[in-house]
Amino acid sequence: MDTAKIEEFAMKIAMEGLGSSLTLQTHLGDRLGLFRAMAGAGPVTSHELADRTGLSERYVREWLQTQAIAEHIGYDPATRSFELPDEHALVLADDTTIAARASESQVQAASWKSADQLAEAFRSGDGVAWHRHDDNLFGGVSRFFGPLYRFSLVDHWLPALEGVTERLTAGARVLDVGCGLGTSTILMAEAFPASRFEGVDYHEASIEDARQAAKAAGVDARVHFHVSDSTEEQGGTWDLICFFDALHDMGDPLEAARRARESLADGGTVLLVEPIAADRLEDSIGSPIAAAYSAASVMLCLPHGLSEGARLGLGNQAGPARIEALLREAGFSRVRLALSTDYNLVFEARA
Repeated sequence: MDTAKIEEFAMKIAMEGLGSSLTLQTHLGDRLGLFRAMAGAGPVTSHELADRTGLSERYVREWLQTQAIAEHIGYDPATRSFELPDEHALVLADDTTIAARASESQVQAASWKSADQLAEAFRSGDGVAWHRHDDNLFGGVSRFFGPLYRFSLVDHWLPALEGVTERLTAGARVLDVGCGLGTSTILMAEAFPASRFEGVDYHEASIEDARQAAKAAGVDARVHFHVSDSTEEQGGTWDLICFFDALHDMGDPLEAARRARESLADGGTVLLVEPIAADRLEDSIGSPIAAAYSAASVMLCLPHGLSEGARLGLGNQAGPARIEALLREAGFSRVRLALSTDYNLVFEARA
């Protein structure tokens, strides 16, 4: 036995445990509005922050101490005050920036609550459907993807497809399959006022939230959301059908892709966005992004697919070759990887 290797690995696990503990502290700060109350406020004492948030000073003081020790916030011993740097506020207190990360702690909080039912699923082989998770999951996932979609969808992903932005500008019918809380659908509607959009998802609570979000954004006249399975007939033909980080979650992704191909208008396009993944496991080993996505696949993606009687059980690390093969099996004659980023694979498929 290599004792140095034992010590090194034990420290690695210890640091991962520390990260988990601090993630819970981040979630509390996010959920209770502590980071938002500190953003731009300069130095504050525990009493001042407790007054601003209506929380117990003693709990707030302990939380602030932990944040300072972890170097998430600054501490001035002379005044016993704490300060959230502006740069850190962009990460922890502002969901509109590409650096936003507080949502990850919300997703982790929901995942921990699912540990018991997931352990049972490991024993039985059954799935754990999306709707069975804690409510924190739905809002957390929407917040997590929101900045990425806002900075990528209209400016990068859609322009990577042949002729799609021109078609959307002129006026097109667009279907967003597995739309969740409707972030991607609404972003496209805001960017292309001549087009009409439909978002579908099996999760009724998410669809209701999506409707409210469309109304708040002022696009509800051109955007409609309804509850539907991904393989159901969606009515008519579509110029663009989108799957944003959703196809791999589905119980029958092949049938969902076939249904999409059959529903395309002449010259129509399927836009498929999937998490970044390599074709070979050995090419992902050591990658923190792949590790994060793969862990999410264990907790969320694969369990939901299995809950729908998954034929493939893709998970979110299927890799580009397997995704392209699935699309071709579904009947698409033209499939290409239009864009590859640090976080996503963007596929274009045409009938």
